[in-house]
Amino acid sequence: MKVDGIKNCCNVDSEEIKRLKNVLSNLYDNTELNERTEIFKALTDPTRLQILYLLKFRDLYVCELTEVLDKPQSTISHHLNILKRVGFIKSSKEGIWTLYGLKNQDIIALVDNLCEKIKND
Repeated sequence: MKVDGIKNCCNVDSEEIKRLKNVLSNLYDNTELNERTEIFKALTDPTRLQILYLLKFRDLYVCELTEVLDKPQSTISHHLNILKRVGFIKSSKEGIWTLYGLKNQDIIALVDNLCEKIKND
């Protein structure tokens, strides 16, 4: 192991650092990493998680979500836009109303499995 002063104070081999940087550069480009980050950010708000859990049971209108969650329509719309932008939910127009639903029912199971895995390991 080679020590290069403060920068390499943990005795990491500079050749190993080069290999690790190469591995990292071959995983995902910055665009893909940013997209993945946005997906996880969308899950960091309790209201958005509540919306996803409610949509697991059936498609819902904004007015239903505002009543159930006791939040203003503008807040619910904001959260729905975030969830839609990252691909968790879909929407369909029915006259003047918009119906929201999960794009994939497995989303909730994946969130639950991830949380359980982290808690239990």
